[in-house]
Amino acid sequence: MRKRKTILFEFRGRFAIFPFPDMIVIFKRVIAGCYESLNAVSRGMTSSTRVVVQTTVFAAAAAGAAVAFLTLSNRIFEFTFLRYASWGPLWFAVASLATITLSSLVVGYLLTKFSPEAAGSGIPQLKAAYWKELGFVPWRPVLVKFFAGILSLGGGASLGREGPTVFFGGGLASGLSGLWGFPKRSRRLPSLIGAAAGLSAAFNAPLASIAFVMEEMIGELGNRFLGSVVLAAVAGSFVVHAFIGRQPAFALPEVGNTSWRLYLLIPLVAILSSALGAFYQRAVLAWRARIRTKSRISPFLQPVVGGLITWALGCGVFLATGHVGVFGIGYHDLSTALNDGLSWQSAGMLVIAKFAATVSCYAWGCCGGIFSPTLFFGGLTGTFVGGIFSLWMPLTPADHVVLSAVGMTASLGAVVQAPLTSMLIVFEMTHQFLLVPPLMLAVVVSQFIARRMNPQNFYDALLVQDGQEITRIKPLRDLENWRNLPVSEIANMRPVIITDLAPDALREILKKNAYERFPVLTGGRAGILTRQEASSAISSGMIPRLLKASFCSRDTKISKVSRLLINDPSGMALIGDPASGSISGLVTLHDLVRVQANLNE
Repeated sequence: MRKRKTILFEFRGRFAIFPFPDMIVIFKRVIAGCYESLNAVSRGMTSSTRVVVQTTVFAAAAAGAAVAFLTLSNRIFEFTFLRYASWGPLWFAVASLATITLSSLVVGYLLTKFSPEAAGSGIPQLKAAYWKELGFVPWRPVLVKFFAGILSLGGGASLGREGPTVFFGGGLASGLSGLWGFPKRSRRLPSLIGAAAGLSAAFNAPLASIAFVMEEMIGELGNRFLGSVVLAAVAGSFVVHAFIGRQPAFALPEVGNTSWRLYLLIPLVAILSSALGAFYQRAVLAWRARIRTKSRISPFLQPVVGGLITWALGCGVFLATGHVGVFGIGYHDLSTALNDGLSWQSAGMLVIAKFAATVSCYAWGCCGGIFSPTLFFGGLTGTFVGGIFSLWMPLTPADHVVLSAVGMTASLGAVVQAPLTSMLIVFEMTHQFLLVPPLMLAVVVSQFIARRMNPQNFYDALLVQDGQEITRIKPLRDLENWRNLPVSEIANMRPVIITDLAPDALREILKKNAYERFPVLTGGRAGILTRQEASSAISSGMIPRLLKASFCSRDTKISKVSRLLINDPSGMALIGDPASGSISGLVTLHDLVRVQANLNE
């Protein structure tokens, strides 16, 4: 009898154990069968019907994954922290410490061993994939983000679920589109469809998901993808209604009997919440940069550090107030505050602790987003201010609810700098139409403050810090005009230039930037250095070998530069003067592909 073997299944260079000898063959056959089936079905459709069917399939898959993510993370949190809260202070402290430590260790292992890019929110990574990779997202970070996000949020990390759902929703749709025959460089629309459906399902907020995709992912409201994004958001809403229900995220009392004194406090709450959101962005970026350059803690253990800081803050607040909102997304305590059931003293403590815990979790590389925490400490800022001022002036229960909702909108708006999204998401999470005028005022205040404190929103600032700054190319409609444009219209005019080939300098450049090729200018010598060659030089201590650099001027036509790039082995042309050795910009073959894709869309 043949002995049964345990085999290793290779997944993009990583291995997982499977107990069945024919699992690889079965997996390949399933993928091939899906590819053939989807293409056979689509061949008999008209182009418009095919778009509708594809959009619905991608959206349903992304929304289904979002519902599974939401349900599993909530169940884990309910089984752990909410259950521990009934055991008494000592047992809560011990059990919560064990849970958050173990979950953070597992998350650190998944991120370190399988996909480091799956840390954090995921929205910056999806934006980079949309603009730089034309919508292509590999499967590995999608899978790691899904499971690490469930463990991170369910295990008590003070982050949110919107970032992971947007990322793995867009990544899942991108992967499925590949099974449907979409080329790797034609997956922008599927990635947007998955993002819209995932966010719609995560918050039961289809209008906000449409606004977010158009405002944040694309950067314009009049894009031709709008119709598919709307359909995806509707499909995502149907999925969450089918599995979870039509109820809003927060059940509020009717907001009707408000006083005129409310409108004296709305600007104050909006200012404080917006400043808190803008300061949150600064704190995360500063601490994150310091950890990357100064910390000697292994990346595997870094999420544990964020988890332990959260545990210390959360336990302190629990012992003082009996609330566990510092852990996880915090919606239980936020819902209590919105129903006027939280004292202003407890709200103040929760705001401070949640803010610090969320900053530490994100900076130390835990897996989760920032919508939920910013909504939390913005909402409780409104509760705190309303409670303080109610000591001197009479406020109705409806006034307190409105102030909390204003704080939520202002805080989120200051971080993401997407005014329509921040207003619509709070409106859809509460289903209270009378909140709209105060929320509009909060949006105006938050944008005024945020754009003066931070020139970029949170996601763009993260991309810049990671060396992945996005250049949005203007829409083009005419091939001939495009070919006659100067190359400066599509080039990167702020390149990262290596001027020191010493191992320490190269190591720092590679750590801060994710590029595969770099222009080099040292000792009057110009060239191109690949990431692989730089890594080899660091390991061996040898001087790296440079590829020959091709030069052009900023006024050279794109048609001429395209021929230059096709024949250049590095796929990069430098903008500058080879005689003087000056470099003012660069353009790559990938830039031409992205512009061509823009033209085709």
